[in-house]
Amino acid sequence: MSDVLNFQASCPKGLELLVADEAAQLGFAVGKESVGGVELQGSLDSAYRFCLWSRLANRLFLKLSQFSAGDAQALYAGVKAIDWTQHVAAGGSLLVDFSGTSKDIRNSHFGALRCKDAIVDRFAEAGLERPSVAKVSPDLRINVRLRKGEVVVAIDLSGDSLHRRGYRQEGGMAPLKENLAAAILVRAGWLGIASRGGALLDPMCGSGTFLIEGAMMSMNIAPGLGRRYWGFNGWRQHRADIWDAILEEAEQGRRRALARSYAPMLGYDANGKTAAIARQNISRAGLARHIEVSRQELSALSLPGQIENQGLLICNPPYGERLGDEAELVHLYRHLGGAMKSQFLHWQAGVFTGNPELGKRMGIRSHRQYQFLNGELPSKLLLFDIQPGAFVQQQAGKPRAADVEPVVLSAGAEMFANRLRKNIKRMAKWRRREGIECYRVYDADMPEYAVAIDDYQGRIHVSEYIAPTSISEDAALKRLREVIQACAQVFECAESDIAIKERRRQKEGKQYQRREQRNEFIEVTEGQATVLVNLRDFLDTGLFLDHRPVRLEIAKLAKGKRFLNLFCYTAVASVHAGLGGAMHTTSVDMSNTYLQWARKNLALNGLSDARHRTIQEDCFAWLASNDGEYDLILLDPPTFSNSKRMEGVLDTQRDHAQLINGAMARLAQDGLLIFSTNKRGFELDTSLAERYQIEDRCRWSIDEDFKGRSKPIHYCWFLRHK
Repeated sequence: MSDVLNFQASCPKGLELLVADEAAQLGFAVGKESVGGVELQGSLDSAYRFCLWSRLANRLFLKLSQFSAGDAQALYAGVKAIDWTQHVAAGGSLLVDFSGTSKDIRNSHFGALRCKDAIVDRFAEAGLERPSVAKVSPDLRINVRLRKGEVVVAIDLSGDSLHRRGYRQEGGMAPLKENLAAAILVRAGWLGIASRGGALLDPMCGSGTFLIEGAMMSMNIAPGLGRRYWGFNGWRQHRADIWDAILEEAEQGRRRALARSYAPMLGYDANGKTAAIARQNISRAGLARHIEVSRQELSALSLPGQIENQGLLICNPPYGERLGDEAELVHLYRHLGGAMKSQFLHWQAGVFTGNPELGKRMGIRSHRQYQFLNGELPSKLLLFDIQPGAFVQQQAGKPRAADVEPVVLSAGAEMFANRLRKNIKRMAKWRRREGIECYRVYDADMPEYAVAIDDYQGRIHVSEYIAPTSISEDAALKRLREVIQACAQVFECAESDIAIKERRRQKEGKQYQRREQRNEFIEVTEGQATVLVNLRDFLDTGLFLDHRPVRLEIAKLAKGKRFLNLFCYTAVASVHAGLGGAMHTTSVDMSNTYLQWARKNLALNGLSDARHRTIQEDCFAWLASNDGEYDLILLDPPTFSNSKRMEGVLDTQRDHAQLINGAMARLAQDGLLIFSTNKRGFELDTSLAERYQIEDRCRWSIDEDFKGRSKPIHYCWFLRHK
């Protein structure tokens, strides 16, 4: 066999240039590049090094023959002309991989069969034992490609795809192939960052592929050292002496590399099982001393204390094709971008996504993008230099005041405006002390102006109560007009920016319905949480301000707890529990609309569905069928519900004892149930006190902006087992 041999390296589409550079560094002369392949020339020594060291290729083929074949007989003759006795032993095993079609060869199975027949007939005619077909670990793996009547026959020296390093026996939900992960790290500049002592961090590490590939790259460990089968093992011209020397050289290099110290390489995943799989993969790769993986929500992402220098943040977040709903993932990407800006200033970052539109929602500009194929899915690597100049200005919470002449207020509107200013001033110190961003400014303080006014970080929401029958419709409309004019002046906004609703039930006993179709959600903050509110499309906004003390208390109590949120609405309490360190949360509601909203809220705060479940079901039925145990439960049923999804009608006054008993059956012995209701004139069933310890927290649960009402806006009790 000639000292200079012809090879072809195959690779994922888009990696051809990178594979060509890699091959040149490993001693090959690089020829023509084609889609998914690179032509190479070199020695057997270079071929062995490529198989052991390539981080990017799929396979390496040694070319044996090339000929024209117009039909199946010509294919048979061309393959048979090769002296196969020089390549596989008599009675050995082989496998033929065939690709391509022609008029006479309609499918790959037929093509492979004709090639196999040609090879074994060559042995039979020589009076030698015929080789057998082995689908697993054959002595010789043969690759035959037919394209436009031309056939190329080659030996697959890799034997199996080179991306299979041997360390990964289990993946996460959608693991990247190892060579694609390595290519992403190359494009992200990881080797340069590592050479400067930079750290590597993957906040959604899955099965740990980025971390393992990054470690082997920076430590210069051959990626093929964990493989036990090669396509040349049973090849008759295999030079074991050359291979053993290359292998020993790489083994010695690995031992030296593992003895050194490196900058931190850290990974997190919200799913404990997935994090455990990553640790197993890391251990099989021999890198347990150098890579640390732990269970952590994206919500807790911050710069670890042990990292002294800047580094590379790399991740492959879900992008909606298989792993989640795109509308919810928008908020996960927003949270990721926010964490990058606030915690990783002056770092480099790479986000690999099959949905680049999600990447645009991160609030930071990518300075470079690369196209890849993840399987069959077109994907992009977005690279970020995390500097203040790259930050994208997010939409402000408060709209700009309209450039219009101020309206002269009537005497009634001026009186109302003065009441608003008085309330704002009275609550200013409390709001600053408690960090309150969203609050009730006014709640029918003056009987003639029967409205509730809420400030959602500069966005004003006005709810008109039903006017008494003694008030004419014209008078009610006039007073509402005065309210709007006063609000526009006091809050310095355009009247058109004020959301206005009538708090009325629909006819025929229907539930409150969707009001407009703007689908305009804005982000507001409460404590540690960022949540979405919609001020126009629904009667309620997605955030009940009067329950603020309960939610903030849940955040304080939730650490290490199993939290259950019944009638969860938009699951803001679950967000607080998750950010407070809950072990896991479960949120149950019948409304798919509100559960979608809930999932957006969770994603916006970096809380994954691995630990924070949402369940669409009637709470009565769910409590009856569920046997889980929870340490902290919030039970806040609606006053009344006749949803088509549930059997019968829910009346909180009538049904609350049954609900409480069902929830207490799920409460751990030392747990806490928080029961709350907004039903006016509600009375707690006295028989409950015989079974449970009950603490009246009604006054405690009414915050500063809801005090002074003639009747409490809600009731609240803490219940524990006796």
